[in-house]
Amino acid sequence: MAEVELVVDCRNTLGEGAVWNDADRHLWWTDIEGRVLWTYEPESGRCASGQTAERVGCFAPRRNGQGFVVAFSSGFALYDPATGWRQDIVAFEPDQPDTRLNDGRTDRQGRLIAGGFDEKGGGRLISSVVRLDPDLTATTLFSEVGCANGICFSPEGQTLYFADSMRAEIWAFGYDPETGGLGERRVVATIKGNRPGIPDGSCIDAEGCIWNAEWDGGAIVRWTPDGRIDRVVELPVPRPTCVTFGGSDYSTLYITTARAGLSEAQLAKAPLSGGLFALRPGVKGVADSPFAG
Repeated sequence: MAEVELVVDCRNTLGEGAVWNDADRHLWWTDIEGRVLWTYEPESGRCASGQTAERVGCFAPRRNGQGFVVAFSSGFALYDPATGWRQDIVAFEPDQPDTRLNDGRTDRQGRLIAGGFDEKGGGRLISSVVRLDPDLTATTLFSEVGCANGICFSPEGQTLYFADSMRAEIWAFGYDPETGGLGERRVVATIKGNRPGIPDGSCIDAEGCIWNAEWDGGAIVRWTPDGRIDRVVELPVPRPTCVTFGGSDYSTLYITTARAGLSEAQLAKAPLSGGLFALRPGVKGVADSPFAG
């Protein structure tokens, strides 16, 4: 069994959006509710953080410019954390005051796919998933979303995986790499009744399996593309949030976690909640493409 290691005791309120940046050889992630971007360099062990004016749900390095494309809570923007420069692109669901952007990841061609979250809760399926193209045009891919999570792509890029945490299901869509259009949808896994938690962020390994962070399940679960549980890695915290492969050979799985919503008694039992963890699971990941805009 792979050993889970705490690499940064950052105590994030809601760590999320982990992404490996090949350009600087750093892992980046966001504490959404803390309004902080974090970065960690494995070779030196150094980490740093910086405040953002707005909550960041997810982001990706840019291929043709400085900084990142960012899914801020209110909409998409180009943003350079080194200088604070920001260029807004498009607002997200301006007619839905209770939603914000949440999880996302780039496809193999460098488009950003990101979805929303109904912050008011109550089981409402009122948000959506949007594709942001390199020319900075935005297209809604599908709606009736409660809490978008688990967005990732198969190694060849022809399947889009998605988890609606509110439904507690992981879906797979056929995906056209040329156009960014969606095909048929199938249910990969129904978590409710089969696992103790709900699905949060996901990534793909080189064998095509899905690694999913299970919120309130205290574990990372590896699902096969046909919906079988292949492996469960238990964590010392109850609320893992996002996973991504990184490091020089993409053999390290990084895991963000959260303290949000935990009582003092729960935090006393799991004091490392909100930390950044890592493990070497014996399988390599697939590099995410930089945003092509």
